[in-house]
Amino acid sequence: MIDRNGRAGFGQAAPSNERRLLLGGAACLAVLGGQVRSTERVRPLRVVAFAGASNWPIWVGQQRGFFAKEELNVTIEITPNSRQMASDVFSGKYGIALTSIDNVVSYDEGQGSIELADRPDFVAFMGVDDGMLSLMAIPGTRHINDLRGRTLSVDALATGFAFVLRDVLMRSGFRPDEIKFAEVGGGLQRLAALRDGGQTATLLNAPLDIIAESQGMVRLLDVSDEIGHYQGICGMARRVWLRKNRDAARAFVRGYRASTTWLTEPTNKADAVEILKVNMPNLPSNLHDKIYDRLTDSKRGIKRDLEIDREGLAKVLSLRSAYSGTGAVLSDPTRYVDESVRAEALLVR
Repeated sequence: MIDRNGRAGFGQAAPSNERRLLLGGAACLAVLGGQVRSTERVRPLRVVAFAGASNWPIWVGQQRGFFAKEELNVTIEITPNSRQMASDVFSGKYGIALTSIDNVVSYDEGQGSIELADRPDFVAFMGVDDGMLSLMAIPGTRHINDLRGRTLSVDALATGFAFVLRDVLMRSGFRPDEIKFAEVGGGLQRLAALRDGGQTATLLNAPLDIIAESQGMVRLLDVSDEIGHYQGICGMARRVWLRKNRDAARAFVRGYRASTTWLTEPTNKADAVEILKVNMPNLPSNLHDKIYDRLTDSKRGIKRDLEIDREGLAKVLSLRSAYSGTGAVLSDPTRYVDESVRAEALLVR
């Protein structure tokens, strides 16, 4: 299971002293570069995310002090679904979300899965990955054509990854009436539904796809091979929050970038895996290397430069235009992105 602090324990909690190290260390006196930074200068920052690849750099940043160096105390909690994520960011419960960039687009366009109290002002300010999505199916499934007449699970019908799944099926010759969808929730919930036989197939992001495969599920395809460029997970916030907390946002970008740089350095692999084990203590040890290699792949893993893929965002907009059913044609990516935060953050120091 995933706990509210972003750890996937699958039924077992991490030791309390390690939890204090990961989540509370930045609030203590941080000895970095020979200088002691007072807790009076440390800014708390609450982040919400889905279970998946984007969280490993957060864990690294917490334990290795990259956020503390930026005078941030970053905590992370896992959301059960995109509806809850949108509601919590809009309410101010969290400052930053690591979520699909399509969630930014959908709510800004008034196409979100829930109605919020006012017009959302979500904006993406950094890229994390391309979604790292794979189509996973129950044992015995041999080909994507075997999914005809079956029920597939999605987070919510009006979300970007649901549109990706529909596009993959259409590219394989499916008619809309040949497939059914069930709204189940985030990746962890969809993995559980797949394992329990609730649905026949679903899209899972890394490392959930690797976990599913180890439990006997069948990998039918990697999405990037089918649709090409796609901007998946991003760092997003409300514009009003960014205006008031721009320094904290820039500090987060620097800390996340430093964490990613450290994580993807091969000489740090053993230490990185130890951090993974603390946060996913019931993960089988034979999966550690495979997960590390997948998430740190220079082409298909976590983005090194945190840049938002403009071509990938264009694909997000084209899929929403095609499958949202609203008739709206979306073509201006600048409406959903503030690239100045990342640019300033990586040039300031």
